Amino acid sequence: MAIANSELIINPDGSIYHLNLKPNQLAQTVITVGDPERVKEVSKYFDIVECKVGKREFHTHTGVYKNKRISVISTGIGTDNIDIVFNELDALVNVDFNTREVKNTHTSLDIIRVGTSGAVQSDIPVDSFLLSQRGIGFDSLFHWYENDGGDLAFAKAVSQQINRSQLHAAPYVVSCNKDLAKKFQTIEMQNGNTITNVGFYGPQSRKIRLEPSEKNLNMQISDFNFEGSKITNLEMETAGIYAMSSLLGHRAISLNAILANRVTGEFSEKPNDIVEKLIKFTLDRIVA
Repeated sequence: MAIANSELIINPDGSIYHLNLKPNQLAQTVITVGDPERVKEVSKYFDIVECKVGKREFHTHTGVYKNKRISVISTGIGTDNIDIVFNELDALVNVDFNTREVKNTHTSLDIIRVGTSGAVQSDIPVDSFLLSQRGIGFDSLFHWYENDGGDLAFAKAVSQQINRSQLHAAPYVVSCNKDLAKKFQTIEMQNGNTITNVGFYGPQSRKIRLEPSEKNLNMQISDFNFEGSKITNLEMETAGIYAMSSLLGHRAISLNAILANRVTGEFSEKPNDIVEKLIKFTLDRIVA
């Protein structure tokens, strides 16, 4: 059955509504970054850049790195943007834009987030790398889709150990793709469990002038333990990426450059350098 014009919006030039991409402009391996300015920091390593497309906060460069075709796309900040980006990435490979029907053969994308994060354990050093084994959603994105519930046991433990009484979305937990993760698990990469929240200040218990409603959130997060697994870091996209990838049948991992440690109060003295190092690491592991 054809998808209605109001549900799948295709621009007059044949590109998808928000991303402004045409199906042939997307590679099967996709790096996501939050900052539109970071897209060119990835694509500068490409041997060939085939196309550059931008609209709003969504910028995409597709090219070739060591014989591997790769797209890098900026999502902006937050899981609301992840909902847009991942639905449209999926449509580009799994919907026929001429007939507006879902294709008979499913295409799975490899999606690697390269982002920044703050640690909530004192023993996780600033300027280190962390691969999110689980995304723990304090947002509500996963709940807006029919799903299998994700990792219900882990989510129940989060609900029991962390005071969520003043927050209005039940936590959900979705794991990374284990096969894709194996390519990135080197001695440079530690593993962890990542909370995704809906903001940078109050939702992560930061205070400038406004009082967070959950003043002890970070302490509760740091103390969490479920069958030996701890929560390691906070950011704003990973759980949404894992949720949407799982629902749509794509392989996803989230790689974090740890720029801050919320327990010790440290912040990286060279944030641009560590992000650059993570970009280069990611590209090399993709083609390894």
